[in-house]
Amino acid sequence: MSTTTSIRSAAVLGAGTMGAQIAAHLANAGISVLLLDVTPDAAREGLKRASALKPDPFFTAAAATLIRTGGFDDSLAQVSSVDWIIEAVVERLDIKQGLFARLEPLRAAHAIVSSNTSGIPIGALADGRSTEFRQHFLGTHFFNPPRYLRLVEIIPTADTAPAVVERLSRFIEVSLGKGVVSTKDTPNFIANHIGLYGVVQVMRAMAAGDYTIEEVDAITGPALGRPKSATFRTMDIAGLDVFEHVMRNLQGRMPEETARSGFTLPPLVADLVQQGRTGQKVGQGFYKREGSDILTLDPATMTYRAKQSPRIASLDAVKGMDDVAERVRTLFNAKDKAGTLLRDSLAPLLVYTAEVAPSIAHSIDDVDRAMQWGFGWELGPFELWDAIGIKEVLAVAKPAHVPALVAEQLSAGRNRFRDGRVPPAGPGLQLLRAAKARTSVLRKNPGGSLVDLGDGVLCVELHSKMNIIGADTMQIIQAGLNEAAANFQALVIGTDAVNFSAGANLMLVLVEAQDGNWDEIDLMVRTFQRTTLSLRYAPVPVVVAPAGLALGGGCEFILHADRVQAAAETYMGLVEVGVGLIPAGGGTKEMVQRAGRTAAAAKADLLPFVQAAFETMALAKVSTSEPHAQQLGYLRGYDCISMNRERLIADAKGLALDRVREGYRPPQPEPIPVGGANVESALKLGVHLAWRSGRATDYDVVIGRALAHVAAGGSLPHATMVSEQYLLDLEREAFLKLCGERRTLERIQHTLKTGKPLRN
Repeated sequence: MSTTTSIRSAAVLGAGTMGAQIAAHLANAGISVLLLDVTPDAAREGLKRASALKPDPFFTAAAATLIRTGGFDDSLAQVSSVDWIIEAVVERLDIKQGLFARLEPLRAAHAIVSSNTSGIPIGALADGRSTEFRQHFLGTHFFNPPRYLRLVEIIPTADTAPAVVERLSRFIEVSLGKGVVSTKDTPNFIANHIGLYGVVQVMRAMAAGDYTIEEVDAITGPALGRPKSATFRTMDIAGLDVFEHVMRNLQGRMPEETARSGFTLPPLVADLVQQGRTGQKVGQGFYKREGSDILTLDPATMTYRAKQSPRIASLDAVKGMDDVAERVRTLFNAKDKAGTLLRDSLAPLLVYTAEVAPSIAHSIDDVDRAMQWGFGWELGPFELWDAIGIKEVLAVAKPAHVPALVAEQLSAGRNRFRDGRVPPAGPGLQLLRAAKARTSVLRKNPGGSLVDLGDGVLCVELHSKMNIIGADTMQIIQAGLNEAAANFQALVIGTDAVNFSAGANLMLVLVEAQDGNWDEIDLMVRTFQRTTLSLRYAPVPVVVAPAGLALGGGCEFILHADRVQAAAETYMGLVEVGVGLIPAGGGTKEMVQRAGRTAAAAKADLLPFVQAAFETMALAKVSTSEPHAQQLGYLRGYDCISMNRERLIADAKGLALDRVREGYRPPQPEPIPVGGANVESALKLGVHLAWRSGRATDYDVVIGRALAHVAAGGSLPHATMVSEQYLLDLEREAFLKLCGERRTLERIQHTLKTGKPLRN
């Protein structure tokens, strides 16, 4: 049996919703993909439908060029050249088995074959195939949408070779960025099994009580550490008909009548499906969109009404609690609707999970990870047990039988399953968390902490709310630079939070501007500029590791790093014009400098490159992925990508050590080519034309002209070379002038209030 480890090419059989999106994410990872369906036209149409989906399954449009399409009859033989074959055709055993029979003589000896089924036993799919085929066969259950949901359940059969499982698991985790959970070959595996049971419990509790759709979603959403879509919005997005199909399949495969009773399709769902109200894809389900309004279903009348804001005291009480375990415990014990719903639905779910976990999973850790990665829960079921307390859950649930896993803890005198959170899934994952558990934090303030990552690498961990950049942030970064220079070989700047940074503290800018404290604003900008330059010219290599949002000042930190190790899902941009300002922490300077370098390397005219950088800033373009950030010029060709978010800090540490081994020397300041008056005139003409065409408001013109002045290097009579400090001074002057404009303050106020830009 071959144990070749590399996977460079793949074939996806079936270009339906899942197959085409799996192909898209393989292409995101740089894998050459053959996408087949019954006919070449069906494969092309499937890829076309996937390309039109929102959110986009592709990192960039260019990724789609790695996918070629074909039909089973004319192109199936091409699978002989690929390393991994993924079956994603219709959920019928006979069709899948027939396809595998055709594949067997074509498959390369080293190639892995997997099925994305969730409704058919994996072992049954390979019946009749050779030993060699079965050794290379297993289940790989992706979650929809494959680009964004992290979980992939891997389901080996009794015949699957362990080396195949290890090889594919490693590839899916590192190259595709997924959280891999190995499950047992049971109905719907782990996540859908537990998740569907939980939905049924919520709907039963709702039917027995007095709740609105909005109240249930408010209780079972972010307050509980769950996604904003909560229960009913999630069902609408997934499709109520899909929910019905999966539920009936699961019920039909359950071995015992008592188990099947927990998966009876709720009457409300059955009625909606029968009426064709299957969710978002048809415009109505539990919610209905009418123009710009969202209406909500009234289950009593089966009609839609205006959306109502829930008023539940305990939900208001937990809004200020950052600790999700504390929120869950508070809500579970609340003496109002939230507490009642959770005691009636969450308690039975936790008991059921503890009962079935040994039969569906290899550990309670795998159960928790499956729900976190597949359903977006902050706390998995056993972490929820620990948050509430084992005895407290049992006192509410009053089960006829205490699950063996629970009884073991009680007999040991314990009221929880673990002494902390679910541990990292493997080496190199969640390195920052592991480092903090291993060593004490060297220094800390409200903006961040200094953490020893080991091997001579220090980390500045950002941890304020949304990592908004203020004086504390500057202080901890400067402290990190000083500490790294004195006692470490390299510095990493990153976070375990969802977002790297939402930008600078606009509230502080607004207050100082309203009070006319121009010297204070000037000092703030100078301090920011000094900090970003300190990253560039540090005596040790500085690697910035962004993920999620990296906006405004957060993006400026990235621009000045020696190297960047970015998560694939990083959304970065210089968005200051949206609040009536320009990038002034060195962002404008850096974009102009990069434009100059590119023009010089191409031995081309400077204007087109400066114009591209100007438009990126003037339009506040935000990347939709790490590769897109490279296209926009925020990242360089030698900056690196981490497909797996949990590997980001470890990858950044590795990159920093690589820079040390390469003999890092800090760069020397270099002059920056600017275009002067001619470039400024060209940029301002573009602003004027945008205004004439209605694409820019009167105040957009004011901001655009200020940005053009800086990007051109001021009103110099001709193209020349200037220093970094010269451009930084222009940035700061333009920033201060715009802070004195009434319409800028209106934009800042509106953004702080609504989170959205104002086009005044």
